[in-house]
Amino acid sequence: MHRLLLSTLAALAVAGGGPAFAQTSPNGVKAINPPGAPKAVGTWGLGVRAGDFVFLAGMQGVDPATDKLEKDPEARVRRAFQNIKLLAASEGAALQDCVRVTVYLTDLHRYGPIVDKVQAELWGKPPYPPRTMMEIQRLFEDDFVEIDTVFYAPLKK
Repeated sequence: MHRLLLSTLAALAVAGGGPAFAQTSPNGVKAINPPGAPKAVGTWGLGVRAGDFVFLAGMQGVDPATDKLEKDPEARVRRAFQNIKLLAASEGAALQDCVRVTVYLTDLHRYGPIVDKVQAELWGKPPYPPRTMMEIQRLFEDDFVEIDTVFYAPLKK
């Protein structure tokens, strides 16, 4: 029985059969999941490092401590950016290392100014990363915002 279990675990490790075994791909793409980050539930990951770049999943304003969306719109946008900041920092990147931001909103005119305000506060001053904001019909959990980012964070040699 013990030998069967070990051979099964070895086969899963070779096949990449689960999150515990698939932290880094054969080409070096590394999954990131630092302590204090929101939980990735389902068939998606929080982010990956691929060489000198860090690609993060679209972030919502989920409080990692409660697993709930922040209720206030400004607090929700701020929390989404804070989640992004935490994930980027786990790979040695600061907000100023962001090279691309895409913001999905269910009401561009209502929530766009909130994104502008919060992003300006968190970045402090220009230069700001290239950004696209677009209105879409619907997001998971009937949320109104999701923010997708890419960071440049050269590996330390």
